Amino acid sequence: MEESGLLLVDKPYGWTSFDVVNKVRFMIKSVSGKKMKTGHTGTLDPLATGLLVLCYGKATKKIEEYTGLDKEYVTTMVFGATTASFDKEQPVEGHFETEHITQELILKTIPEFIGNIMQIPPIHSAKWVNGRRAYEYARAGKEAIMEARETVVHSFELLDFSPPKATFRIHCGKGFYIRSLARDFSAAINSGAYIDELIRTRI
Repeated sequence: MEESGLLLVDKPYGWTSFDVVNKVRFMIKSVSGKKMKTGHTGTLDPLATGLLVLCYGKATKKIEEYTGLDKEYVTTMVFGATTASFDKEQPVEGHFETEHITQELILKTIPEFIGNIMQIPPIHSAKWVNGRRAYEYARAGKEAIMEARETVVHSFELLDFSPPKATFRIHCGKGFYIRSLARDFSAAINSGAYIDELIRTRI
């Protein structure tokens, strides 16, 4: 086995990114007989699937370089309801009208979310806030100030609209949260939404 390198992993549903890292560490040690430093280049939510890039050995020195790369996702949003996490990890807590949502309205609104935009990360995220992960505040029932930051969306395409669900392909830059997109996009069309499915397809 090589002393260092990259591994492209199709992360399973329900696994955290660190679950994958720990599994790969164990496998590398089993094969090589050596304990190698291993890390991922960008967190995927537990309920997301798809491409997770891992570095091991000396390649871990380039993790920051890979973390900054653009990413592509395919996601399905459910309109008309929200959850605290904006995905299925938390129960539905709000309901909204959907009768006015049409394919034409979605296509008309998409351009508002292309280019450089300001986005607030969800509190149920691995974002660092005052030395703690944001999700730690959420799980403790405490508030955390989530500051807006600039990110970029290179392309945002509607792939399918089958009310109340819509499937999109998004090509975005570092630090973009698809769950925040569900929150902000649905608000822009006077509704609510959460992520039903999220797949990272490319880095």
